[in-house]
Amino acid sequence: MSELTLLILRLAFLLILWGFVFAVVYALRTDLFGQRVRRQGVPDPASASAAPQGVPPSVAPVQRPPSPANSLPGSTAPAATATSAHRLVITVGPKAGLELPLGTEPLTIGRSSESGLIIRDDYTSTHHARLMLLNDSWVIQDLDSTNGTFLDGGRVVVPTQVPLNTPVKIGTTSFELRR
Repeated sequence: MSELTLLILRLAFLLILWGFVFAVVYALRTDLFGQRVRRQGVPDPASASAAPQGVPPSVAPVQRPPSPANSLPGSTAPAATATSAHRLVITVGPKAGLELPLGTEPLTIGRSSESGLIIRDDYTSTHHARLMLLNDSWVIQDLDSTNGTFLDGGRVVVPTQVPLNTPVKIGTTSFELRR
C-alpha cells in the first residue's frame, strides 16, 4: 500500500471514530436532559387575551372505567374545584406522603428541575404533564409524554377534569387532589 492510501485510511478511521464519540455524547445528553419540548399547544399570555371570550376551551369529562370499588350507584367523586381542592397528596411512589398546597397557578410535573413537582424515575418525561385551573376546575393535561398520564386507570389524551380523591398516575408515582 502506498503512503497516500494509508494516510487516507487513517483519516477516514479518525473521522468515523469522532462521529461515534459525538453520537454517544448526544445520546447521553438526551438521556440526561430529555429532548426539547415544543410548546405548540400552549398560547402566550399576550395572545390569550386576544382570543374570543365567548368560546370556552374544550375539556373532556372524566370517563371512569367500571371497577368493583366504584360500582355503587351515585359514587362518582365531585369535580375538584379551586374552592374544594387545596392540596395535592402523593399516595404512591418515592415521595409518598408528600403534600403540596395548590394555588391558582399551573403546576408542571416532570423530571425537569423547572417543574413544580419533580418526579425522577425512568418512566417520567422531562416535561410530562400540567395540572391547571380552568373554569374553576382542576384539569390535567399530558404534554406529549412518552409513557402517558393516567387518570383513574384511563390514559389522558386531552385536558381532562380531575375529580377529588381520584388517582393520577405519572410514571411510578400516583397522586390525588384533596380538600
